[in-house]
Amino acid sequence: MTYRLRPLYNLGGYLAAACLTLICLLITAQIVGRIIDQIATAIGGERIGLAIPGLSDISGFLLVGASFLGLAYTFVHGGHIRVTLLIGRLPPALRAWVEVFCLSIALALALYLAWYLYWLLDDSIAFNETSYGLVSIPLWIPQSAMLSGVVLFCLVLIESLVQTLIAAVRAPHAFTIDDSGHE
Repeated sequence: MTYRLRPLYNLGGYLAAACLTLICLLITAQIVGRIIDQIATAIGGERIGLAIPGLSDISGFLLVGASFLGLAYTFVHGGHIRVTLLIGRLPPALRAWVEVFCLSIALALALYLAWYLYWLLDDSIAFNETSYGLVSIPLWIPQSAMLSGVVLFCLVLIESLVQTLIAAVRAPHAFTIDDSGHE
């Protein structure tokens, strides 16, 4: 398939990768801080106390960002789990319409999730909600990443649905799905 908004989906993938990289950097910094503290106490000194407060909360929020921001990128590259065992054996015309049906259901669920996340984000902003951890983080930050990722996912589903629908109407006999689950 040709995705017209591929640069946008790639941006989501890059942001997801940045979230994962930041998690790795923060955890590495925490480990190095503990090693320095152990060395300091081993040579008779006192602990320096090099620690990142709220690391588990921050890492959790970054993981949420990585998971949601990477949805569209993963879909474009055929990384989502798809069971094509059944529809791969169907005649091409029927396969196209089954694919349209599946994409429609996925889009409906993703739109519902986006709608719910929008109102969750709106409430978090209105009530100035923050996390309960050691470091108070405004919840609208991770919720924004969630909503952005789901909106990108909705866009890629719409693009796929439209292209599959066009293929199902114009040339249903030529409809194929490769091993990655793409037309």
